[in-house]
Amino acid sequence: MRMCLFIAASILLATGTVLAQAYRWVDENGIVHFSDRPIPGAEEIELVRNNRSASQRRLSAAPAVPAQSAGDERADAGVFKYESLAIASPAAEETLWNIEGVLNVTLALSPALQDGHQVRVYFDGKRQTVDSASFQVQEVWRGVHNLQAEVVDGTGKLMIRSVTNRFYVQQNTISRRPAHN
Repeated sequence: MRMCLFIAASILLATGTVLAQAYRWVDENGIVHFSDRPIPGAEEIELVRNNRSASQRRLSAAPAVPAQSAGDERADAGVFKYESLAIASPAAEETLWNIEGVLNVTLALSPALQDGHQVRVYFDGKRQTVDSASFQVQEVWRGVHNLQAEVVDGTGKLMIRSVTNRFYVQQNTISRRPAHN
């Protein structure tokens, strides 16, 4: 009986890690199609399982896909693209205590920030420009705050944008009691 349970559990765990096959092809009108069934002339694509929690989600650069021929796809291969951008610190829904008005921010950007590119940061809707993935924001006081980042190239073209992180700042208060005589 135990052996049957062990085998059943093993099969169940194994099926959870297997991903279905998917296929991609472009029709005669240049429209890209996807299917779980092989079509003559379709290429098999690899599906990646997303195991990230909501606070670790990253928004990837995903430009619109125009109708392309196979030759156009090879020409676009030389265009630089960021894979992911997320605000690593402060984490979404994190509560920070006694930061004395200085917020340390760390971005997770892959690949690293390229020469000539800049990071725009929106702290509570106000835009600031920084030149690295680690920086400080001044005058961050008690309350609820929002932070979002984006990378732009030298011409100001948006390359990638993170999701907005909401976080909280708390400050301990000192209770002043009258002295007893």
